[in-house]
Amino acid sequence: MSAPGNIAPNPPGGAAGSGPVGVVGLGLLGGAIVRRLLAAGYTVMGHDTEPAKAVALAGSGFQPASPQEIARLCTRIVLAVFNSAQAGDVAESLYKAGAPGLLICATTCEPDASVALAARAAQLDWRYVEAPLSGTSAQVMAGEGVGLIAGAPDSIAQVHDLFATICPRWHHIGTVGDAGRAKLAVNLVLGLNRLALAEGLVFAQRMGLDPNAFLKVLRGSAAYSQVMDTKGPKMLARDFSPEGRAEQTLKDVKLMQAEASRLDQPLPLLDVHQRMLEACIAHGEGMLDSSVVIEQVRRLAKPSPEGRH
Repeated sequence: MSAPGNIAPNPPGGAAGSGPVGVVGLGLLGGAIVRRLLAAGYTVMGHDTEPAKAVALAGSGFQPASPQEIARLCTRIVLAVFNSAQAGDVAESLYKAGAPGLLICATTCEPDASVALAARAAQLDWRYVEAPLSGTSAQVMAGEGVGLIAGAPDSIAQVHDLFATICPRWHHIGTVGDAGRAKLAVNLVLGLNRLALAEGLVFAQRMGLDPNAFLKVLRGSAAYSQVMDTKGPKMLARDFSPEGRAEQTLKDVKLMQAEASRLDQPLPLLDVHQRMLEACIAHGEGMLDSSVVIEQVRRLAKPSPEGRH
């Protein structure tokens, strides 16, 4: 695993000289990727199964398109769909419609599925780079996402300029599959930090502390984690507008559990996180931001005999 990469600015010809970039999947992550590419001067052709998402991105430099049109006109295509099954289906439609190009899979997939996707691409003379991103869609949009990149060095070299635009901070992890493994481990720690923050905020408030003042204390304490900045204010304001949906977090948790089961490695804290997410989804909160786990912590509370909230 390498140190953070230093990617040069756009190569000679830059965005204008590299042809349109395709993006399939225009949800929270895909939309952030498109906006960063457009801001850097790239022409982007995008597709989503929900046409309204493409309409929302319409403007200078962006063109809604079918996967077939993207395959014919784009030599570099980003996949930002929900899961590995969707990534495989989209890839097959691209293979049938266009000459061999290069796929950049930003979807968090099972490691073995990523290996299979890369092998299938190679059979058809396509190049494949595994590139899940760490960070919320808001962080990616702000240039604060972190790319976890795996694949053949010559394939990675062909998309250096895109990585420099989408996620200026990145790590070359190794061969395909390794980036997905790293992403699952990163997300495990991230999710537990988020859940611990939710529990700590509720605990402090139940003891009668001012939660906003306590969050400031947390940020300056040895307990600090980045989620205090990204999710703490949302939790306290009960602003669960999505930057990363609870259902997506649960999807990733299940991928972690499957990998842990294969390795015969118990993950007891992850078990708790999974139960909390499943409870949120049972309450109809799956489409809300992952910070909504604080609502489940609140639901577990009984009225305080002192009248504290």
